[in-house]
Amino acid sequence: MVCHQWYWIRVRELCEGDVHDMRGCCAFVRGNGCCGAKADAIPTNKAMLLQIYVAMKAMPWYCALPSLSEYMIENGWTKCYDRVSEVGWLPHLLYLSLYLVFVEFGIYWMHRELHDIKPLYKYLHATHHIYNKQNTLSPFAGLAFHPVDGILQAVPHVIALFIIPTHFTTHVGLLFLEAVWTANIHDCIHGKLWPVMGAGYHTIHHTTYRHNYGHYTIWMDWMLGTLRDPSDEEGPHVNGV
Repeated sequence: MVCHQWYWIRVRELCEGDVHDMRGCCAFVRGNGCCGAKADAIPTNKAMLLQIYVAMKAMPWYCALPSLSEYMIENGWTKCYDRVSEVGWLPHLLYLSLYLVFVEFGIYWMHRELHDIKPLYKYLHATHHIYNKQNTLSPFAGLAFHPVDGILQAVPHVIALFIIPTHFTTHVGLLFLEAVWTANIHDCIHGKLWPVMGAGYHTIHHTTYRHNYGHYTIWMDWMLGTLRDPSDEEGPHVNGV
């Protein structure tokens, strides 16, 4: 494992690399008509540059949480294990399933409270929700948060380490996947893959503010009555709907 003084640097380089990868994806999407979207539904260069600015400004702070989690893992404060062979494949897969369920539950409620608790919304989450129309949403919006907001929504990943035995490399990979996933659900391209909380659902969240708080799946919204399906929408909120 990596010496702790390099955690922050390494994580920041990975996150910034992810932003640059998204830039290439956006250039491809714009050049190809955003998968058939109307021209006025494609995010403007101005909107994307603002999102890049907000994301890059928050990036050093985003890196603090995974750096802290790795430090705690290195010092043996969590239930992390280094090798799958230490527990066996069946327990490993069970622990991974529990981890993902815990993270889904935690992020749903953290996200919902960032809306329901007015000061949290006003001073933190509103920074992200200025992107509330399809022509202002792009993969870059997925990382354009107030830094404290971004950290709070990732906290369930770290809390899980103290409750559920977790494979170290899997934990790091899932944290990095967060950056990829949040870019995916802001690209306005509805993949229609049940029960995945794809861009079609999340675009509705950005336009209604009261639905589709979930993360990877729609299950929490379905169970708690906050789900709105893209197929129920009358307007063209997302591509292909």
